Amino acid sequence: MGATYLSANPIFHARTKHIEIDFHFVRERVANRQLEIRFIPSADQVADGFTKALPARQFEEFKYNLNLKKADCSPNPSPPALPAPPPATPCSASSAASPSSGFAVEEYLVATCRLTRAQALKASAKLSHLKSPANPDAVLAFFDGLGLSSADVAALVAKDPEFLCASVERTLAPIAVELSGHGLSHAEIARLFSLARKEFRRRSMLSSLPYYLSLLGSTENLFQFLKRSSSLITRSIENVVKPNVALLRKCGLRDCDISKLCLSSPRLLKTNTERVQAMVACAEVLGVPRGSRMFRYALVAVAFVGEEKKIAAKVDYLKNTFRWSDAQVAVAVSKLPGMLTRSKDMLQSRSEFLIFEAGLEPAYIAHRPALLTYSLEGRLRPRFYALKFLKENGLLKDVPDYYSVVMVTEKVYMEKYISPHKEAAPHLAQDYANACRGEVPARFMFA
Repeated sequence: MGATYLSANPIFHARTKHIEIDFHFVRERVANRQLEIRFIPSADQVADGFTKALPARQFEEFKYNLNLKKADCSPNPSPPALPAPPPATPCSASSAASPSSGFAVEEYLVATCRLTRAQALKASAKLSHLKSPANPDAVLAFFDGLGLSSADVAALVAKDPEFLCASVERTLAPIAVELSGHGLSHAEIARLFSLARKEFRRRSMLSSLPYYLSLLGSTENLFQFLKRSSSLITRSIENVVKPNVALLRKCGLRDCDISKLCLSSPRLLKTNTERVQAMVACAEVLGVPRGSRMFRYALVAVAFVGEEKKIAAKVDYLKNTFRWSDAQVAVAVSKLPGMLTRSKDMLQSRSEFLIFEAGLEPAYIAHRPALLTYSLEGRLRPRFYALKFLKENGLLKDVPDYYSVVMVTEKVYMEKYISPHKEAAPHLAQDYANACRGEVPARFMFA
């Protein structure tokens, strides 16, 4: 595998400066298309019979292919016997195997691929046609050449057992060579195979890879994108993806915004363009205009919720839960479109605390919807009661706004509101820590 990659890409590895001159001669012939380097699976490497410890069956097969036989050194050697028929070569998926030479797929998956017994039992159902370990061995050797760990290989095979049936020579190795031609490193190619799974058994996906690399801006973004929606890379770029990208650009989104949108909501790219246009219109109805800073977040929220009826129902729920008017809910959603994706239980608990416990006005919350994004137990409630304690005991010269107290980082909050009062309130730090764990101390409670 390494020789194949190096012959195809002169900058594939940083440690090639000490390679012999004859290798560079070969590489020049490959570049001029006078020579083609092909991957040869381990099952066909007859030279391995001289250099490696092989299973007896494979060794006997190589020995036969090299026309080797044991010499007869007796005084009266018997006439040479006719050559025995070759041992059974690896069968195709459609060939039969005798009971004595049957291939135990489940045992192979456990012993060689390191799958658990339950994973192997499930995966073996998709590999029941295999009669020989030859092709799976070749695939595993290919993965080993890429540098995939045994744990990565086990995870890949468990998710997509049919990878073991892929042709290394016709599919996997050519794909790896072409990926290296796009500038991907050995480790990045290995990661792509582990992320995209069955999509990378199709050579057709290679034509779309440069476009996605350009659109997403980096290989790391490509990895995240494939992790969220690996099937998208097989969608038609010309008929689906590019029209949607063009529409988003018309809406004022920059390429960096579109990249972030793809990572957070990849379904937008594979949706038909008419549906994306409807999402854009829905975002504008919610009070988030095209070109605004929150427009991208509004599209993500609309794509997440789905149908317009569901979005309208969620807006009504927000109005009833937080006692907002139409104008107030429009302000809140335009400032924080992501609230449409929050669960009803989460919104209800925030409403009960902020309105009934903390005593905040609905209009105050509508203009500061970021309050809804913070943990009730870890931030909203502990800081409210700590602030209340400081006010009741006259420890604050200027009483700060609750929103400004919530918004600062934990480090700043401790330095500004807890640490300065160690002498006047020696238990404050511990009480606050207990409150963050859900235990509101009695000292924080006032009649």
